[in-house]
Order: sequence, then structure tokens, then C-alpha cells
Amino acid sequence: MAMGAMSSGRPPRRGRGSRRTPIAEINITPMVDVMLVLLIIFMVTAPLLTAGVPIELPDSRAEALEQQQDQITVSIDSAGYIHIDDEPVPLGAFAERLAAIAPTAEKKPLVTLRADRSLEYARVMAVMGELNNAGFNSISLVTNSSEKAP
Repeated sequence: MAMGAMSSGRPPRRGRGSRRTPIAEINITPMVDVMLVLLIIFMVTAPLLTAGVPIELPDSRAEALEQQQDQITVSIDSAGYIHIDDEPVPLGAFAERLAAIAPTAEKKPLVTLRADRSLEYARVMAVMGELNNAGFNSISLVTNSSEKAP
């Protein structure tokens, strides 16, 4: 008995039509699932990235202002140490760092000042005075929003 093409029970292939064509469609459902998970992760972590120095802010009933693109964040922690954009500044070098940051253009960037609630008023005013001497006249004070604040 000769083993021919018909021994497997399939007819022999003839021409181009009998080959399988590759699937040219991309299934986007898994991609949409991954993108949705990434979007949720970024939405949850984005507010956590704005505050780098741990500071207990005072309470206020004032409404929040919009953030500007060109701004500098100055933080004063409970020990009185100063940070510029989350980078610690050595004692006595604050004025020099401000002079290096100050742009030569007429419009100075907005300074947001985050001070711990346990700090003395004189310490905060001294930092604001240094900012004013360096030419930063637009200073925003950062607080927690609260209904029971005075």
C-alpha cells in the first residue's frame, strides 16, 4: 500500500487560497486596560509629589490660588531649616542662593512660602524679608484649608 497525499484524510493543497492569512487587526482592549491603570496610578500619586519637605501647615479659610508655571517653593521646616524647591539651603547661604536664582528679566517668578505652624512669626518674617531684598515681591503663603480656622 502506497502512502500518498490522501493518507491523512485531507485533500492536497492547491493554489494560494488554501493558506491561512495572518490577522492584521490589533486587539486594543489590553492596551486600553493598561492605559487606564496607568492613568489611575498617576492621578493618585500626582498630588503626593508636590510636597517634598514634611511640614505641618497652618489652617486658613482662604480659597486656593492657581499655580503658575514659573514659581519657586521655599519651605521652612519645624527646626527652622530652609529648603528651596526641596533642596536644603545651608545656614547663612539663603541670600546667596536667592541671588543666583533671581532672573535678570523684569518679571520675577512667584514664590510660594511653606512654613511649619510651630515656627515663630519672626522667623517667617525674616525669610520674607530676605525674599523681598532679593527682588521677589510676589510671595504666596501656603496653608491648609479649614472651616474652623480663625
